[in-house]
Amino acid sequence: MNLQNELHNASLFQNLELLAQQVVEGFISGMHKSPFHGFSAEFAEHKIYNAGESTKHIDWKLYAKTDKLYTKKYEEETNLRCHMILDNSSSMHYPHTGNLSISNLNKIGFGALAIAALMNVLKRQRDAVGLSIFSDEYDYYAPEKGSERHHQMLLSKLGEVSEETNPAKNTRTYTFLHLIAEKIKRRSLIFLFTDMFQTETDDEKLFEALRHLKYNKHEVVLFHLMDKATELNFNFDNVPKRFVDVETGEHIDLYSEGVKGDYEKRLKAYFEALKLKCAQYRIKYVEVDIKADFSRVLNTYLVERRNFL
Repeated sequence: MNLQNELHNASLFQNLELLAQQVVEGFISGMHKSPFHGFSAEFAEHKIYNAGESTKHIDWKLYAKTDKLYTKKYEEETNLRCHMILDNSSSMHYPHTGNLSISNLNKIGFGALAIAALMNVLKRQRDAVGLSIFSDEYDYYAPEKGSERHHQMLLSKLGEVSEETNPAKNTRTYTFLHLIAEKIKRRSLIFLFTDMFQTETDDEKLFEALRHLKYNKHEVVLFHLMDKATELNFNFDNVPKRFVDVETGEHIDLYSEGVKGDYEKRLKAYFEALKLKCAQYRIKYVEVDIKADFSRVLNTYLVERRNFL
């Protein structure tokens, strides 16, 4: 199937579940069978049903043949709880894309689709997922659940967020990371999708909020989203341009070559400090270019899930 043709002139919201499924299936098809073993909670064996247990996995066909109750036992059957956190500030809606598609994603679109793909995997493995979204407010919270209704509710919310045309200007990152940390009571695998640009500029408070996410023996992965070509490498034509801070509205007119060196130096210093703090707090830091595919996110999930369990 030609994925780009399939999604021509269609919105990410309308195709989010389909896209997530295709992202995961494409990832699976590119893996060798051996490392993929056990990924999809495949049926392993029967065991005798004991009174009081859930009837969810009773094999009724076998009952019809034997007149005895057996349940199906599955490989990789766990009680993994995973909480997704998505930054929904104005900077996450960069670059402007018009209709979102797999080949035309901004940071919020990439984050929403990455979370939807991870939810697809979690659903296959009968694990529970929750979602928090923040900007200048704590926009949304849903606790970890594994039902189909819950899954569809989260997909709907992710679709809405990805298509917002007037996102919040400010980002209160460390304020809401503290609140989110307080809400996640049971040990969970936490994935944070953010560009790490915020109007709250106290780095120490930001790092303290990241450390707070670890407080209850959670495992935390920070997916640092960026448009690498422009945001990290500052690759713009050297003609007069107006650069606008999408969160504060401040702007400056200049030639890109005049500030490129200093910009890259300062930004890389900030990123290095962030990486060091994450290593110090035992938070996994993953740099993600939104122009690349989703394999880095999904590979990280597989590794962290194995470590978490």
